[in-house]
Amino acid sequence: MGLVERFVYATLGQRVFVLLCLAALVVTGVVAFRDLPIEAFPDLTNNQVVVITEAPSLAAPEVEQRVSYPIETALMGVPDAEEVRSISKFGLSIVTVVFDDAVPIYLARQLVTERMVDVRSRLPQGLEPVLGPVATAFGEIYQYVVTGDGVDAMTAKTLHDWDVRTRLRSVPGVSEVNSWGGLTKQFQVVVDPPALEKYGLALGDVLQAVADNNQSFSGGFIEHRDERYTVRGVGLVTGIDDLERVVLTSHQGVPVLLRDVARIEVAPMLRNGAVTRNGQGEVVGGMVIMLKGENARELSTRVKARMAEVLASLPAGLRIEPFYDQSEVIDRTSATVRTNLIEGCLLVVAVLFFFLRDVRAALIVAAVIPLSMLVGFIGMRIFGVSANLMSLGAIDFGLIVDGAVVMMENFVRRRTLAGPGLTDGSPAERSERRLALFRGAATEVARPVLFGVLIIIAVYLPIFTLEGLEGKMFRPMAITVCSALFGSLLLSLTGVPVVASYLLKLDGHHQEEPWFARLRARYTRHLEQQLHHPLRTIAVALLLVAVALGSIPFLGTEFMPRLDEGSILIETRKLPSVSLEESVAISTRVEQIVLREFPEVSQIVTKLGRPDLATEAMGIYQGDVYVLLHPEDAWQTGRTKEGLVDAIAASLSHLPGVSVNFTQPMAMRLDEVVSGIKADVAVKVFGPEADMLERLGGQIFRVIEQVQGAADAQVEVLSGAAQLEIQIDRDAIARYGLHVAEVQDVVEAAIGGRQTTELLDGQRRFPVVVRLPAEVRRDADTIGALVVTAPGGERIPLRRLADIRLASTPETVNHENAQRRLVVQTNVRGRDVGSFVAEAQRQIEAAVTIPAGYYITWGGQFENQQRATARLAVVVPLSLAIIFVLLMATFGRVRWALLILVNVPFAAER
Repeated sequence: MGLVERFVYATLGQRVFVLLCLAALVVTGVVAFRDLPIEAFPDLTNNQVVVITEAPSLAAPEVEQRVSYPIETALMGVPDAEEVRSISKFGLSIVTVVFDDAVPIYLARQLVTERMVDVRSRLPQGLEPVLGPVATAFGEIYQYVVTGDGVDAMTAKTLHDWDVRTRLRSVPGVSEVNSWGGLTKQFQVVVDPPALEKYGLALGDVLQAVADNNQSFSGGFIEHRDERYTVRGVGLVTGIDDLERVVLTSHQGVPVLLRDVARIEVAPMLRNGAVTRNGQGEVVGGMVIMLKGENARELSTRVKARMAEVLASLPAGLRIEPFYDQSEVIDRTSATVRTNLIEGCLLVVAVLFFFLRDVRAALIVAAVIPLSMLVGFIGMRIFGVSANLMSLGAIDFGLIVDGAVVMMENFVRRRTLAGPGLTDGSPAERSERRLALFRGAATEVARPVLFGVLIIIAVYLPIFTLEGLEGKMFRPMAITVCSALFGSLLLSLTGVPVVASYLLKLDGHHQEEPWFARLRARYTRHLEQQLHHPLRTIAVALLLVAVALGSIPFLGTEFMPRLDEGSILIETRKLPSVSLEESVAISTRVEQIVLREFPEVSQIVTKLGRPDLATEAMGIYQGDVYVLLHPEDAWQTGRTKEGLVDAIAASLSHLPGVSVNFTQPMAMRLDEVVSGIKADVAVKVFGPEADMLERLGGQIFRVIEQVQGAADAQVEVLSGAAQLEIQIDRDAIARYGLHVAEVQDVVEAAIGGRQTTELLDGQRRFPVVVRLPAEVRRDADTIGALVVTAPGGERIPLRRLADIRLASTPETVNHENAQRRLVVQTNVRGRDVGSFVAEAQRQIEAAVTIPAGYYITWGGQFENQQRATARLAVVVPLSLAIIFVLLMATFGRVRWALLILVNVPFAAER
């Protein structure tokens, strides 16, 4: 008797202990299931740290040279950093460092922070890099709009930023609450240039006076008698009235106040983003970002509970209306998985009863399913796997009960062979015969059961070797299935024999059904015929294998399964030179078209540009359009979701200057965060010169959009942003004794405004900005007339100090590992990604000549698919070798092991 047989034999000698272990298993499994995080999809985000630097006065090329590149080069040597990429846009730099998955996120952030200490001294003065939220691609779990009747946009924005946002940020598990769109309040000191000239003042005098007159100070403390008093000086401005009374100078013995040379007013900040809704204009948007590692479903519940408290305290007329709730996707996915598991379980039970014809035997085997699932939940808890579509959706109950079916069938068979003599004799004799029957039956098949389940587990071993995105996607499935199979193996060898020894009747008789007897007889006849003509049988089998192998090139290859999120996201792109007002108008028109023509749509929200905390690097010409749908079973048009996407694309194709790309909210964020690309397939072009990159990108775009299956093809826009360029004449400023910084102060204050201080209103803080009136900054001519005061008192028009002209400038500059990069991207519809890329590669190679110093790579899903294929090409043969070893251990003969292993190619016929 071998080790396995002795183990099973001993188990039946300790039946009470085994039952106690089963009870402990149930308790532990239920606790593990209760604490299991529930998600729609596994977290596929790579391990990354994002460095965000806002540089309001710098254009994209300056941001690249002076901000992004120094940060990139400093971070490229960080330990365990796998990739560094950056986006440089007007006023914004975002540098992303991707670390090895084994590096803890807070250690990664610490490593980045240490490097940033050195790089800060090389950045332009006043720029302060910050780290992005500790979040994942699926972290934007709750998004909403703030609107109301009789509430102006600035009031709504202020209430959101200082009340709603603050209270939501205090919810445990929330990493950040970002604000998008609306009008941000600021106090503007609008200086009158003639008044400055009248009193002999320069703009710098106003900037300095406003800053100097908003101060608090401390005088330490004094002791008087038996008490100590702290000395506090209060000089903070509290409103417009205080600002108006700031003293600038004196004129003929009379103080010149700020109100004498400027108008102080409340006005909105310059904006880099907006949110529109349902074709009715602008609203204020907000989104709750989940801390990495949190339970999305539980956090959504806490956020909604806090939101209910916030709503109760809002002013009358103000409303907060959610438009995206990730918990709805999670609930919908959970319902799908739950339905599939229940239906699969019931089907297995029905089949078991049909063939065993014994209710008790069928129920004992069926009980292995939930008990094995509890072991699976324990394994998921140990290895940190969440319950989601991938981890639970791949469980096959047929595999789980396989060992228990073999064990139970042998019990029934041995009981039938033993005949009616099992029930004879005294109770003690019957009990002894019962135990002997089950010991004999269990030890007889214990070895095949063990190796049968181990072979199935070995099939999943290659999945554990996958890395990157593919590993994060499929490894949870392998962990869950292998844990459940391990549980089914233990239960088949221990629980099933013990419980059967108590519950299975000894007087039962397994009689073969007539239809099965006829089927077996027919099979026997056919088998004998094939054995008499072995060469013909082998030839037919080899022909089938050849046909199957020959069909491989025609099979599709996909990397990621597509989750239906129940909504659509349309990425829109306009001309880079478009104004924010025109971009809002176009987006409103898009919303009106979709709502009017498609009754499947329940509401639609568009996010333009970037939020207040620039976690996304969109320009105002770019927009994410969230198209929320009614439940599909309520649609009256007969369209599928794919048909709806095609119909919307056809309707929007008539809008001039607008290109669209269709995806889903979570899918878009995953593509964007993991690879920086928002599409299924991307061709990345690398090289030093932007002009050549755009030329190559245009050629590749024209080729790829003609490939069958290409949808929403786009080429990245690098240039085309309009720019008013002020080129300082150094000889001219030298003649007047001026510095570039003095000219810069005038230009910045005139156009964008220069923040000098902040005004405190309780816990709220509002910037105080000095700027010139709108009429002196309308166009190149009026800007050229701006007056710069020289140290000697001369007042010189800006046009005499600089060359002012309109020019086109790069809108964005992308880097990957410190090299300039342009992306041509496309989604794939109507065919698989693998064959699409293969055809596109052939056509691009034939049609596009890549000059020296430039090269292309392929990204998106295809990049991950290639890596996984290369890995599996090595690991699958190793897995087959492990299976062969297990077969040898089972049968002890090479010929028999090879005979079984040779069946693997025949599985390809399916």
